[in-house]
Amino acid sequence: MAVHQTSSGSPIQSHNPAPSPKNSVADDGHAEVDHDGAEQQCFVIRRDIRRRVDQYLRTRLKGISRSRVQKLIDAGGVMVNGRQPKSSTTIRQGDRIDIVLPPPAIRVIQPEPITLDILHEDEWFVVVNKQADLIVHPARSQLRGTLVNGLAHHFMLQQQQQGRDWKRWQTRGFRPQDKKNEQSPTSTVGEDDLRPGIVHRLDKHTTGAIVVAKNDEAHWNIASQFQNRCVHKTYLALVHGIPDEPAGVIDVPIGKHPTYREPYAVRFDSSAKASVTVYRTRERYRGYSLLELELKTGRTHQLRVHLSYIGCPIVGDIWYGGEPVGLDDLKVPSIAAGARRYLNSARDKEQGQRIEEDCSRRDDLLICRPALHAARLGFNHPKDRQFVAFTAPMHEPMAALVNCLRQIDKSSFSRIEAPSDLDMDVILPSTTTLPQKFQF
Repeated sequence: MAVHQTSSGSPIQSHNPAPSPKNSVADDGHAEVDHDGAEQQCFVIRRDIRRRVDQYLRTRLKGISRSRVQKLIDAGGVMVNGRQPKSSTTIRQGDRIDIVLPPPAIRVIQPEPITLDILHEDEWFVVVNKQADLIVHPARSQLRGTLVNGLAHHFMLQQQQQGRDWKRWQTRGFRPQDKKNEQSPTSTVGEDDLRPGIVHRLDKHTTGAIVVAKNDEAHWNIASQFQNRCVHKTYLALVHGIPDEPAGVIDVPIGKHPTYREPYAVRFDSSAKASVTVYRTRERYRGYSLLELELKTGRTHQLRVHLSYIGCPIVGDIWYGGEPVGLDDLKVPSIAAGARRYLNSARDKEQGQRIEEDCSRRDDLLICRPALHAARLGFNHPKDRQFVAFTAPMHEPMAALVNCLRQIDKSSFSRIEAPSDLDMDVILPSTTTLPQKFQF
């Protein structure tokens, strides 16, 4: 068991490899999608074809031009035998080619006046502090009301202020119908789905910082940083219980749940992937804790699975043994279903729906979704490679819930001082005024 503790201390339809009749030499090719939405592809060369790597990939990657393949190589999105090649690098028998393709963009986007908290915007990217219950991009089940639709409205207003006709941009992604002398408001990487500029994802209920690329170079560059684990991602989670140690490393592999279809679980077999989370306790309350979390890998539902595994499921995370919280639960904290350590606590979809229905009948309900917030996002700027970081203030109702816990029992409240990049005064300033439903 690899949960280390110390006392000091995310199927996306994307580009698919298209076998070429002339070059059926990489029959050991496969693709998978990681938590951040980037697709990873791998080819092993079976014959000594002695071709330039950019020419070879042009025949293997459907819908991607040679010039775009070259940009991908320059951005670090292609590795040959674990090393970054040049476009002119010759590939030979036995070579392994690993490729990272950012999620593609889309056909038609309807602008919608969705309120967006924009933390930063320049000609390369925009960083948004996403609110809860907001899906990042349209999908078959939901084509409206997403972050992308809100960005479409934001960019539409920008275009109109510049005297341009937005109707000309409502084709593939945010591109104009007549592309001559026009610059797209977002990256045009992959134009077949509804994901323009989307480099990574946050779950529907997760709040916080998310970056959207505004040109192809930025898209390839930032996506490559995500894939190479060069991006700093720090979260805050309100959890049930108090960890045994104030800080530690959770290093256990994650795979699909053996019983339920949707959830994931800690597994010690060939189907699992290495997953590492660093946690630090920032604040303790009666029956709850506020944890700072650092992702060292980016597996789907990683934080939720890992915290449930150590017996501290996220408040409101019904799938993984967390419970909805109301005023009565602040007075007398309930024992969460996932409070037992080293178990794969999970509920199926029907169980989750029943609990959500029960929540709708509670007058004292405060939160019924995972209290998880992407507090800080840092990466190298694609323009000058200088490190930049963005801090996202916490959204309601999580912010009010934490402030309420700080005040409800001051004798149980304690703040743990530890080295951290998070500025809690920016993320969650203390307040003595709480929303009406949080008052006893």
